[in-house]
Formats: sequence, structure tokens, C-alpha cells
Amino acid sequence: MKDIIENYKRDVLESFRSYKKLADKAIAQVSDEEFFQTIDAESNSIATIAKHIAGNLHSRWTNFLTTDGEKPDRQRDREFVVLEGETRASIMEFWESGWKILFEAIEPIAPEDFSKKVLIRGDAHTVVEAINRQLTHYSSHIGQIIFLAKHFRVEDWHTLSVPKNKSAEFNEFLEHQRAAEKTELNRFDAPKEFVKKLER
Repeated sequence: MKDIIENYKRDVLESFRSYKKLADKAIAQVSDEEFFQTIDAESNSIATIAKHIAGNLHSRWTNFLTTDGEKPDRQRDREFVVLEGETRASIMEFWESGWKILFEAIEPIAPEDFSKKVLIRGDAHTVVEAINRQLTHYSSHIGQIIFLAKHFRVEDWHTLSVPKNKSAEFNEFLEHQRAAEKTELNRFDAPKEFVKKLER
């Protein structure tokens, strides 16, 4: 059981880091104007999505094992509004500090901690349930960030996944990696290395 828990924790940390990296690479491709731009009246901008994720990160992962994940000082509705004086730099600083809190919360979790219950808005979750809840939440919003960045960049977009009409070549690339007994790439890094190969 301990091995299963440690494998789960290792995979979760890798997944969180990889999703953050995807978001960072997408955000880096947009201009300041595009960062704050919405595509319609009901949509969120990259800025507000990043701000919402950051607000959630601060709330859910501060004292993760000992306090409710919905902190009393969180102002969720304000996460979807760009307030006066907020800049791209200030929002990204909030983003970075939120992710730092997440990694500092998960990394020290011991196998015995996985038997504990944590609260989110008063509802009890197992540690696995609480972690998975946030992993799926962040990945859905990061998908939105990538969609918007790709929409704004159009032909200037640098792909973060397997390029169109290159799936067969990508599979061959993976087979070659294994046949050459090279270090196996994880599911997030493999497309990046494949794109690098295509660009050489």
C-alpha cells in the first residue's frame, strides 16, 4: 500500500507541475492586451482565469490537512474581475505564489496522512479526493487558457502538443525512443521533445 501511495503522490506532483508548465508556455505567447482580452461578454480572460486558479490555490492548499479549503478571507467573485491597479505582473506573481503553496503542501504529505479527512466548504474529503478535485479543476481551466492563447496567436501559435497530422510520426518517435533505450519521456514532455525534433 505504501508503494501505491508514493507512486500516486509522485504522479500527482508531476501532473501539477506539467499542467502549470503548459499554462506558463501558453501565457508566454500572448501580448499584454491579449492577456486581458475576452472573446465575448460571458467569457473570462486569461488574466481572470489565472487569477481564479491562483485564488483557489491559496485557499485550498494553505494548511491543507488542518483547515477547511475554503478560507474565510477568500473573495472568490473578485477573482473574475480585473481590479484597478492590477497588472499582468501582479497577477502572475499571485499565480506563482499560489503554485508554491500547492507544492509545499503536497511534497511533505506522508503515507499515513492519506488516511486523514480534509474539509472543503464543510464537506469531508479523503486526501486523494481533495487532491484529485483540484487536479481536475485546474486542468480544465488550464485548457481554457491554452484555447484562448491559441485563438489569439493563430498562425503564430507554438504548439504544446502533438502537431496536426503528425500522430503517426509521433508514435514512431516514441517507438524509436524505446528501441534506443533512451530515458522514457513522460506523457507531457514527449510531445515537446517531438516538436523539437521536427524543428531541427
